[in-house]
Amino acid sequence: MLHTQPEGYFAAPPTGHGPGVLVLHAWWGLNDTIKNVCDRLAQAGFTAYAPDLYHGRIAQTIAEAETLSGAAEVEPIKADIAAAVAFLSQQATPAGGQLSVIGFSFGAYFALELAADMPERIRAVTLFYGTGEAAAARSQAAYLGHFAAQDDYEPAEFVDQLEASLQAAGRPVTFHRYPDVDHWFFEPDRTDAYNQAAAELAWERTVAFLKQMW
Repeated sequence: MLHTQPEGYFAAPPTGHGPGVLVLHAWWGLNDTIKNVCDRLAQAGFTAYAPDLYHGRIAQTIAEAETLSGAAEVEPIKADIAAAVAFLSQQATPAGGQLSVIGFSFGAYFALELAADMPERIRAVTLFYGTGEAAAARSQAAYLGHFAAQDDYEPAEFVDQLEASLQAAGRPVTFHRYPDVDHWFFEPDRTDAYNQAAAELAWERTVAFLKQMW
């Protein structure tokens, strides 16, 4: 069964096909920062797809993002992500095989949920400054995390609890904590938080992790 492309952004590598990476956006929506992540993944040899979980709406301010994320309903978003998994699985290599997922903040919660809901499909999970209920016992994935040492949205105890639960479930997990940076440190359009050095290091670690998984 062929699946048509849902709302979102697709980027293919120069070779045409590569291992699939699903990118789940932060609470701002599918903005240029997330599209650029897909393009960079494609240049690194991956087939990348970011579903538009807000269906065209994009927040510019924290207040707007709070409104959009607050109105978002979990089950419809999960359905959108499931459709994205089906589509990306057809475009990536091997066709119908396992995928990796990267979740940014708001998207990290859904990345964790996806690994538990579809353990046979998700091989690797990368989290950028976002946590949630891991349901780690159901997952078969390896985990990489990038977290800000100064983060009002994700306190250190949340990160520690998630790391401990993944370790207790026997999942491979590496969490990096970046000193002297804030939430959204990876996103260049968040000029109040972006940290180039930390962002570049996080990207290098992410690409190395994804390549190691394939």
